[in-house]
Amino acid sequence: MQVGLEYLALLRRRRTVTKRFQRVFIRRDALESIPMLCKFAREIGSTRKVRQFYNAKSKGDAVMKNTSFLGFRFLRLVTVVCVLMGAGVFPVSAQTQLPQTAQDILNQLDTSPADDNYAVTAAYVAQFYPLWFTYNQSRFDNLLGTANTMVGPAQVSPIYHFVAAINYDTLYSSVYLNVSTEPVLITIPSTAETDVQYSVLLLDPYGTEFPSGIPPQTPGVYAYTGPDFTGTLPECVTRISLPLNYMNFFIRTVKYPNGQNGIAEAEKFRASLKTQTLSKYLKNPAGGSTTILPELIFAFSYKLSADNLIAERPITFLKQLQEAVAAPNTPPFSLPEQALSKRFNALFGDGESNQAEFSAGAQKAHELIVAAYLTQLGPTYWNHFTNIGNWGSNILDRAAITEYLQLSNGISTAAYYHTFSDGAGLPLDGSNEKTYVLRFRADQIPQAKRFWSVTAYTPHAIELVPNLASKYLVASYTPELHYETDGSVEIYMSARRPSGVPAANWLPIPPGKFNIVLRVYGPDGDVADNTYIPPAVEKR
Repeated sequence: MQVGLEYLALLRRRRTVTKRFQRVFIRRDALESIPMLCKFAREIGSTRKVRQFYNAKSKGDAVMKNTSFLGFRFLRLVTVVCVLMGAGVFPVSAQTQLPQTAQDILNQLDTSPADDNYAVTAAYVAQFYPLWFTYNQSRFDNLLGTANTMVGPAQVSPIYHFVAAINYDTLYSSVYLNVSTEPVLITIPSTAETDVQYSVLLLDPYGTEFPSGIPPQTPGVYAYTGPDFTGTLPECVTRISLPLNYMNFFIRTVKYPNGQNGIAEAEKFRASLKTQTLSKYLKNPAGGSTTILPELIFAFSYKLSADNLIAERPITFLKQLQEAVAAPNTPPFSLPEQALSKRFNALFGDGESNQAEFSAGAQKAHELIVAAYLTQLGPTYWNHFTNIGNWGSNILDRAAITEYLQLSNGISTAAYYHTFSDGAGLPLDGSNEKTYVLRFRADQIPQAKRFWSVTAYTPHAIELVPNLASKYLVASYTPELHYETDGSVEIYMSARRPSGVPAANWLPIPPGKFNIVLRVYGPDGDVADNTYIPPAVEKR
């Protein structure tokens, strides 16, 4: 698998790879190797870029090596969906009709008693899919010894694979909260004398957004308490009662506030965040500073692991999902969730019988999840979800965002537009030195209170595109971004910078399939009211 090969290439050069590591990590179910990854990442220390991504052509022109995805028969469905969209099989003018609830899936698939294993499995996977991700990510947090600790990567580059579609606009810091035994206190430093801007996001394990309780840009000490907490807190602390014992807290600090380079101040702010349990805070209120970890620690791709397991070892995936659903992290069931979980467990048993039916059900769920993301398109082939974090009963959208945009902000904080196709509906493909252009007329430039950005991603992991220029986006804050005299702006996408194109307006893409995300932080105008339609990406 690609992530494994990246690790091995890097580790071999450092002469730290053992035969045992190679045997464990190249296994298709790489979750078991995470403790070993932690050990090796610590031995390596600071992150270094993996150079096998790169190659050089004549006259020093930098081009990217086509890093094919090895070891996975991964996302075969994505390719099929893209081809079908290009062929017009999936109409773009109307929303594809997909089931929204587990009951909808059962109604569609469970047409006879013989379909029970297949249909119930599909409904079960679609219902609980996000829990596989958050449960295993929190386990990783525990293995690192950073439970109830704010952590962040030292940097973000194509090595980072922890969540799909990582942004390059902000500095990340996060904590997996466990307030089952005592409160967790978060100290937010003052930004009054700086230009620091940040956003706060509080999610449950399904990716449902809850009010953080922390007012925007407001310093203080905030205590997150569990539903059953009856103790007392220091007078200087603001109490925020959580509805659940296990939740995920994120702060994204903007690198270019007001269009100016504020990375140094953002890093200082992130380092000044403090997180610790109440008992530790009482002993040392100044403790609990953010832990900055080498990027290499975040190189494992949960998306690719899930995709691979469902394609190759679906029974293993179902057993792991069962474990996640039964974990204490899982929010209390609704009655329909409880009935579905109980029904699946009774049918699945130890997973040793009727494996073909259960496997087909898991793969059908994944097909529906991928289709929910790739077929809900606007007239210019961009998708745009306005229900992120506020799902209602739509479990497929919830699972699809986990797959492609996990940990995204709600629509009031940021708007996301994602495309895999050009204006003709054909898959974006940078092979044969093709060039694409995204042209915003003056009246099409996204209206943002903070910024907008355009980022290219790889086709499978949905991660940053490796390139010698180490350039991963074009944004409203990009220095020397060139605008035409009519106020329009053009972004050129190609593996090599086209002649005559300003460096600021060039977005490197791989010499193969890719996709594009347009982010708008602080939606305003037609972006805020969800009527904005991005222009199509056109091939030149």
